Amino acid sequence: MRVSVRRLALYPLFAAQRRGALLSPFLHHISPRSRTLFSETGVWEKDYRTETRRKVEEWWHPRIMAQWRKDALEESPHKKKFYVLSMFPYPSGRLHMGHVRVYTISDTIGHFQKMRGHQVLNPMGWDAFGLPAENAAIERGLDPEDWTKSNIQSMREQLDTLGLCFNWDREVTTCLPDYYRWTQYLFIKLFEAGLAYQKEAVVNWDPVDQTVLADEQVDENGHSWRSGALVEQKLLTQWFIKTTNYAKPLLDALQDLPEWYGVKAMQANWIGECTGCYFDFKLKVNGKETGETLSAYSSSPETVYGAAYLAILPSHRLLHGSSSVRSALQEAFQPGRDSLTDVTAHNLFTGREVPLVISHKETFDDYLDIVVGVPDCNEEDLSVARALNLSWTSVLKTHEDGTQTLISSEEFSGLTREQAFNSITQKAKEQNVGGYLTSSKLRDWLISRQRYWGTPIPVVHCGSCGPVAVPEEELPVTLPKLPSITGKGASPLEAAHDWVNCKCPRCKGPARRETDTMDTFVDSAWYYFRYTDPHNAYRPFERHLADHWLPVDVYIGGKEHAVMHLYYARFLCHFCKDQGLVAHREPFRKLLVQGLIKGQTFKLAGSGQYLKREEINFTDKEPVALSGGRVEVTWEKMSKSKHNGLDPQDVVQQYGVDTVRLYILYAAPPEQDILWNAKTDALAGVLRWQSRLWQLVTKLRAARQLGDVPNPRLLKKKELAEAKKIWENKNYAIQEVTTHFTEDFLFNAAISRLMGLTNTLSSATVRLLQHSVEFEEALAALVMMTAPMAPHLASELWAGLCQVKQPLSPILQHGGDVLQQSWPTVDPEYLEVPDFVELSVLINNKSCGMVTVPVQVSKDTSRVQQLVLESPVGQKFLSERNIKRAILSPRTALINFLVDE
Repeated sequence: MRVSVRRLALYPLFAAQRRGALLSPFLHHISPRSRTLFSETGVWEKDYRTETRRKVEEWWHPRIMAQWRKDALEESPHKKKFYVLSMFPYPSGRLHMGHVRVYTISDTIGHFQKMRGHQVLNPMGWDAFGLPAENAAIERGLDPEDWTKSNIQSMREQLDTLGLCFNWDREVTTCLPDYYRWTQYLFIKLFEAGLAYQKEAVVNWDPVDQTVLADEQVDENGHSWRSGALVEQKLLTQWFIKTTNYAKPLLDALQDLPEWYGVKAMQANWIGECTGCYFDFKLKVNGKETGETLSAYSSSPETVYGAAYLAILPSHRLLHGSSSVRSALQEAFQPGRDSLTDVTAHNLFTGREVPLVISHKETFDDYLDIVVGVPDCNEEDLSVARALNLSWTSVLKTHEDGTQTLISSEEFSGLTREQAFNSITQKAKEQNVGGYLTSSKLRDWLISRQRYWGTPIPVVHCGSCGPVAVPEEELPVTLPKLPSITGKGASPLEAAHDWVNCKCPRCKGPARRETDTMDTFVDSAWYYFRYTDPHNAYRPFERHLADHWLPVDVYIGGKEHAVMHLYYARFLCHFCKDQGLVAHREPFRKLLVQGLIKGQTFKLAGSGQYLKREEINFTDKEPVALSGGRVEVTWEKMSKSKHNGLDPQDVVQQYGVDTVRLYILYAAPPEQDILWNAKTDALAGVLRWQSRLWQLVTKLRAARQLGDVPNPRLLKKKELAEAKKIWENKNYAIQEVTTHFTEDFLFNAAISRLMGLTNTLSSATVRLLQHSVEFEEALAALVMMTAPMAPHLASELWAGLCQVKQPLSPILQHGGDVLQQSWPTVDPEYLEVPDFVELSVLINNKSCGMVTVPVQVSKDTSRVQQLVLESPVGQKFLSERNIKRAILSPRTALINFLVDE
């Protein structure tokens, strides 16, 4: 008999809602003599074997997903929201184990929060524009849209086979016009606010991918992060977003966020110390205005009235581009010395005019290429001004106590430097001539890309009006269909003549469309907003919906996005707040970064050639290549080229969905790398644990078949004490696991705690199984707490548990599947028990004293050990001894330290 597989009905690929469910391709043929499943037949299988696992996952997979979809579509205004978001993937066509890890984490958190009574949003979409699709299309002679849509369909099916419960009715795809229309809308908002602008700039050029790269996309060795090509420097007219205007607010807001696994420090370092700002200047040649505006950085904005000159580097675009002052600068330039030019700069804030100087230096601080020279506060500036015989106004007066106040600075005279700093920068911002605090190391966001497969920049260039934004009612500016894309030379959009040539929206005269497309980081800078209102055809999102769901409660993704994506997303959220589009300034409350899943690699020593496992002889102590030569064994990020990758579906077919999920959660804390090795204790441990969970339900069901009517009053004193211990362990496990799921996300520690509870229950006597409500409720709590991590297994265990004969606890009579149950809570009486317990301390099995520890930590070996070591007993007997092991008794208040004699 072949298992029937209902294939998922994808709307022409991007349907807003799913119809039906796709069953896993790892499901195998079931023979007529195969084992039965309790949920199908009412017959409980004694052991949890491979075939049982397959039938369990086959049965529960579509039911779990269908229930999630049903619940997601129900309006629940009385429920508190929880927004769990995993970084959406680029649709490459194949999932890798890194995908499995991040989505397993988000799925686990989603199920947990749903059991806690929250209305959960766990959406999924596709970061679908970009170079990989375009390059793949060029190589294969395909349309990148067709290639991308095909990959999305394939990856959606793969995600389904993993049993991941996403809110597919909220799916977004960045390459669809109904999404990038609103990316263009937000760009126009930036343009209208003066934050999107075009200028000539020396840029990073990737000669292989034939496009510009942002600084962040170039590695420390000067190579493209995507193609690996050595990056060249080119002077091009490009579009920028003025993120520097938000540098200080973005830096300050980090303080109000919880710790982000080191990412906050990385963001702060990227932004730098925001102690200076830019001021705008109008350029003149021989007293005549050129119409060009230049922004120059001042490290001491309060002294701006004392400026003597502007200094630019010899590499500055004014000397090499199409500027109207280029010839005047080149004529004055004298290599190796500071060169005074005939170009002057009118300060739009002070109204004063200063000369432009070409510096003899090759670099200024960090990324600066133009600075304001103020002799009063910088010895080097003073030296330059004197050497060039420049005049300037002194603006600082030093008092006897060492404080400095401003002079000759108009209404700011008399203020201290700190007061003037705040007042001058604030007024410059109000006059829109600069003043935004930023650092010398931060540059504006370069978003132009000379490629086809990206969001078109919604601007037309008119000979009369200059750059003009496309009116909102004419959005989206859709990509034209091109017969072929070569990826060489100018932007491929230049070839679409009918599309490029258009009318100016303002004067209706002839104009040309902008042919650069946007960096894909623009698409992903706001997708978390769109998930809250994905089908809105009138605006990017309704404010009340975004305000309801945001900020994202937990955002999960790789640490490689710590600087770029997270910085841009935070910037755009700050901007949207200032535009009145949303109430929240920060988009993400908690960030959970997950490490890599690494595979074992084998390289030929010397050449570095990667080998397949079958090309190696493992019979000796050290591996040797069959072709000869020593082999280096390392662990690296999984990759086909390194022959160390794993196909997630192969792994699921071998071990099952729940085992893979548990292994991923148990092998390491989320932020650490996992070294994938099927022979490790972690995999064996979770396989054993699943069988032990199954055995607990099997034993309870068998005990209730013995004929005695369950009656807790039949338990004797020793059995009552054992029941109390089970009750205490249950409450302690609930307390600890809930904390791990809500605070530190140490799922490995949560599983360890559940394994501990499993051990306690496994040692219970048959009479306890027959007559103890404590055992029954502890087992119920154990299964419920396992459910978010291993939903298929837990669902079947719950079904078997709820049908146990003559249940004592009302918990087993609530009805519904396990994922519809309320998350277990600590019994109030547990919180009322004595706060402390006296613990016997043994050293090498000999008693040496007593230590009082809080009851709440009395079952935690590491915490008890720490408290003992800090106690007088520990200080006296253990402070100078080498502790080999500490053994905390699970039954009595006792800890035994094994130490070197």
